[in-house]
Amino acid sequence: MSDVPRAGVVVTAGGSGVRFGGLKQFEAIDGRSVLARAVAAAAVHAGALVVVVPPGSEARAERELAPLGLPSRPQIVPGGATRALSVRNGLDALGPELPLVAVHDGVRPLASAELFRKVLSAAAEVGAAIPVVPVAETVKEVSGDRVVRTLDRAALRLVQTPQAFRTALLREAYDRLGPRAEGFTDEAGLCEAAGFAVAAVEGESDNVKITRPEDLDRVARAVEARARPRIGFGYDVHPFAAGRRLILGGVEFPGDGLAGHSDADVVAHAIADAVLGAAGLGDLGRHFPDTDPTFSGADSLHLLATAVARAREAGLRVENVDLTIAARRPKIAPEAPRMRARLAEALGVPPERVNVKATTGEGLGFVGRAEGIAVQAVALLWTT
Repeated sequence: MSDVPRAGVVVTAGGSGVRFGGLKQFEAIDGRSVLARAVAAAAVHAGALVVVVPPGSEARAERELAPLGLPSRPQIVPGGATRALSVRNGLDALGPELPLVAVHDGVRPLASAELFRKVLSAAAEVGAAIPVVPVAETVKEVSGDRVVRTLDRAALRLVQTPQAFRTALLREAYDRLGPRAEGFTDEAGLCEAAGFAVAAVEGESDNVKITRPEDLDRVARAVEARARPRIGFGYDVHPFAAGRRLILGGVEFPGDGLAGHSDADVVAHAIADAVLGAAGLGDLGRHFPDTDPTFSGADSLHLLATAVARAREAGLRVENVDLTIAARRPKIAPEAPRMRARLAEALGVPPERVNVKATTGEGLGFVGRAEGIAVQAVALLWTT
């Protein structure tokens, strides 16, 4: 769904929260911390992810982010004395250079995947890009207790994150400015000072930066208003085929496998259809057609993880999955715990949120005659 390559992402949450009165990045909103929500949003387009936190908070951040079930584990590094130094720490930790990098405030938990896509696309074209929103109020320059002048708000914009850059350009901006870089409060300003052009894209009114306690209340209300359950149903069936491996839920069973273009993991297919259905994204065949040789023999757990990623891009996360496997053979129960673990990993949820049930068909129909396996799955997704 994304038209930009995977980027390096730095989520900066290294502040001490002086104006808030504490570490606001760890405040909870509906059971998830502000930081976890910001990281979940940033992870959608991330090829590599670094989270910068106050020194000494690394273990706490690990605990906060563990339940997210991200496809790859983020690096967590300590911040520096200023924002610019914290971002530089994150940039240095990214490792192998990806062509683009996005920097996002760890206290902006409501940025959408679409906003990340827009700034990354603009940065790929221009070199640097930021999201901005119009100034709604009259703006005056004040000195002490006297108004100096009224500014023309038509030309003014409020700046948000994520801010995106060609990675090499941002590194060069730091190098050009040297020690002067420490004083910049956003990376776009640093790039401007280094002589680079910065594009502006339309920001989002809900993309609030939590600075004071009342900001947290505003975001909590927005999260409550956004939260909606989405339910999807998946069904798949495959006949047995001699000479193929039998893969169910990512676990190999003894005996003949199932016919199919991929590895014919009928369990993963049914769940993927349920996830895609809940997200309104069609079905498995639309995304991975059996006419495409690319998917010949494909690992269906990978296809499932890709379906989950596309649901995340649509602003949805998997809450839980329930499935029923109709099969005369093999015996499912002994391997059900392993199946739950493998499926949970692909879904990005704890194993206890994946329920595996089985029935033999009581001798009726193609299942009862042991001609094939059918699976029904229900997935519950929530808006992020």
